[in-house]
Amino acid sequence: MSQDASPAAPASDATSPAPPSHDDHGHGHGDVWKLALGALGVVYGDIGTSPLYAVKECFAPGHGVEPSAANVLGILSLITWSLIFVIVVKYISFILRADNHGEGGILALLALVTGRESGPTRSHRMAIMVVLGLFGAALLYGDGVITPAISVLSAVEGLEVATTSVHPYIVPITVVILFGLFTAQKRGTAGIGAVFGPATLVWFVSIAAAGLPWVARRPEVLGAINPLHAFHFFAEHGSHGFLLLGSVVLCITGGEALYADMGHFGRTPIRRAWYLAVFPALLCNYFGQGAVLLERGEAVRENPFFGMVSGWLVYPMVAIATVATVVASQALISGAFSLTQQAVQLGYCPRVTIVHTSGEAEGQIYIPEINRVLMVACIALVLVFRESTKLAAAYGIAVTGTMSITSILFYQLTRQWKWPLWRSVTLVGLFLVFDMAFLAANAVKIAEGGWFPLLVAAGVFAMMTTWKTGRRSLGTHILANTLPMELFMADVVATKPHRVPGTAVFMTSNPEGAPPVLLHHVKHNKVLHEKLVLLSVQTKHVPEVAPSKRIAVKDLGHGFWQVTATYGFMETPNVVDALTLANAHGLAIDPQAASFYLGRETLLTTGRAGMAQWRKVLFAFLSRNARPANMFFNIPPNRVVELGTQIEL
Repeated sequence: MSQDASPAAPASDATSPAPPSHDDHGHGHGDVWKLALGALGVVYGDIGTSPLYAVKECFAPGHGVEPSAANVLGILSLITWSLIFVIVVKYISFILRADNHGEGGILALLALVTGRESGPTRSHRMAIMVVLGLFGAALLYGDGVITPAISVLSAVEGLEVATTSVHPYIVPITVVILFGLFTAQKRGTAGIGAVFGPATLVWFVSIAAAGLPWVARRPEVLGAINPLHAFHFFAEHGSHGFLLLGSVVLCITGGEALYADMGHFGRTPIRRAWYLAVFPALLCNYFGQGAVLLERGEAVRENPFFGMVSGWLVYPMVAIATVATVVASQALISGAFSLTQQAVQLGYCPRVTIVHTSGEAEGQIYIPEINRVLMVACIALVLVFRESTKLAAAYGIAVTGTMSITSILFYQLTRQWKWPLWRSVTLVGLFLVFDMAFLAANAVKIAEGGWFPLLVAAGVFAMMTTWKTGRRSLGTHILANTLPMELFMADVVATKPHRVPGTAVFMTSNPEGAPPVLLHHVKHNKVLHEKLVLLSVQTKHVPEVAPSKRIAVKDLGHGFWQVTATYGFMETPNVVDALTLANAHGLAIDPQAASFYLGRETLLTTGRAGMAQWRKVLFAFLSRNARPANMFFNIPPNRVVELGTQIEL
């Protein structure tokens, strides 16, 4: 589809260098508590289900770490201080400050950093930041594939604690649950979203209740709060203890979700939910698992989480765990949808089908293309790996990679906030000590399954960069064939082409020139409409644009109008709505009666564009399969006229 019918390059939104301050959307006291409850399900679903597999992986027989008292206290100390430093200090205390007009997430952070960057080194530094941000976003897709698979599989494996006869049915049950989860996506999250918070609250109460009796029985596990146990563990196990961080990291895998979902809930509700419910419940459960390992040792080594419950209590715990993992998976799937929407709007992804599943919540969307890919990948992972322990080897590297990139981008942002160099280096340096240690420990698991998220990330990164590069090359070609508006208007005045009744809207990415589709129209049809609108859709580096700033209208004379519609990267353009707003700016137009002219190019890979041949082929494939512009921009399909041309890349 034509560059004329695509989102324009993001417009820079320069803002103040000072850290932004928001009041969590102005919510009242009661609303904050309601949002805190909602945050339990959406924000903390991932990290909240980590107890299902984190401790189990640390003591898995393959690691060779026996459940001795010293080892149990050492592992618990590592888990405790990882939660404190990475989640409490890094994300809760600092990263949540880096909001892009209230929104969070790595692409929102990237847009914030690149939008504020200025000066002679802008181009080079911004290019580095963009590459890092895009790869971090690409890693999140790998995380989005693995999280539903490992979470649901870990929950269903709890049935084996009650009876080993269920073993042959573990994988089929998991596949059925995942299939149902992805199939239900098209119905939207509004209905099930209402139970996310309460269901996850039940989960946190349950895991705390499961752990507390064991902590009371073996109170010595509380000694793990002392970080010296972590240092003694490293001293005793050396490099092997360091590599065990690859399993410890499973306890903080939901850290990025804190940041990504900030726009939905605000900082205050997220922080309250963490300190009052999530953190205490996690500590109770992790210490409880440590206590049961001290008490029962090898008998519960393969699954200490379900080892804390016995008899008939196993079945309700499995049921609650399954619901909690479905909620956690839903949050990751919704996050993938949101990430894709941002990538499309920022020009890093082809147009996709974006279905708004709620008339009230703008952020509730469904993207069938992404949903199908995630479903196939998740089910394939379960069928190939078949055990959560094997899947755990693939988990972690994507999360730690994204966390490291977030720290680097945050450093750049602190410099734009005019922090002293020593403060930025010291703080982010401490973040990176943890991030890089976890990343290095996970790097050794690449051959065991860590290659999968890296493969997914490499594929997504290649697609994003190819699309951006291809659109830039295509835009350069189109710009070269765009006539300055002054010359075109002068030619119209001189030649006086025949004018026909009605309104014609020409989509263009360059509001200052006459787009090729308009030139082709005049060349072939020899006529112009009485009223012509040059419509440009632009995306800013902010999540949303206020309706009052949506439209800019300029009367060019002789029946020509220039309209620029501006959207944020969290919004979906709607041409009909935009043109309706133009009526208040002096442009009388009925979008349902207008004719919309779009360009459609046939791309040939035989040109001299500075792209590798494989990138040209990939870009041409993506262009052919991108969602039609009229559907993406919500243009009435029976009002569209397309004019085609061939372009060599």
